[in-house]
Amino acid sequence: MPISTPAPANEAGLIQLCQDLQEMTLAQVAESLGQAVPPNLMGNKGWVGQLLELALGATAGNEAAPDFQHLGIELKTIPVNSKGQPIETTYVTTAPLLNVGHFTWHASPVYKKLQCVLWVPIYSEKSMTPGERVIGNSVLWRPSFDEAEILQSDWEELMDMICLGQLEKISAGQGEYLHIRPKGANKHSLTWGIDAQGNKIKTLPRGFYLRTQLTRQILQGVI
Repeated sequence: MPISTPAPANEAGLIQLCQDLQEMTLAQVAESLGQAVPPNLMGNKGWVGQLLELALGATAGNEAAPDFQHLGIELKTIPVNSKGQPIETTYVTTAPLLNVGHFTWHASPVYKKLQCVLWVPIYSEKSMTPGERVIGNSVLWRPSFDEAEILQSDWEELMDMICLGQLEKISAGQGEYLHIRPKGANKHSLTWGIDAQGNKIKTLPRGFYLRTQLTRQILQGVI
């Protein structure tokens, strides 16, 4: 049975937990929680996030809710290089591909996930094993008015294309902060979507991702 940290009572308690973890290696955190460290992340892509959930007392588990439900805070670990810059885009949530006409931005999972995010940077040079990776300085972020406007504009543009059956025209280049990419274990992991005539078709699952343009600014605190 894995050891987990009790859920923090408030935002200040969560921030203190983050400060306590800063500069620790993932191996040190794993040992304190009685967790094994995988030799690599191939087939264990969710390990880092799950470890930090245990260490910080996240409560949501697999539920479609913020990781710290009682605080309304989403947890995102983010791999960074030696300069503290993100080295990959950040997955937010799956993109709905059917019955999407009733969706609005403020009722969308993307909006709910991004209202308040605890970003935990993980220094992750290629030469490091998972256990050697180091926890950086966490940032608690709420979108500014301008950021929220851009995220909403990106989401609405992409959702309009899904509604119109233009899945195959959606490229990773669309969206200033938010974009859509295929998300599946392989090319055989298919789901249902619609084409331009409104017919159901088999297609690759899609996911919403945040660009490093935004996450880099968040971590540097320049927004």
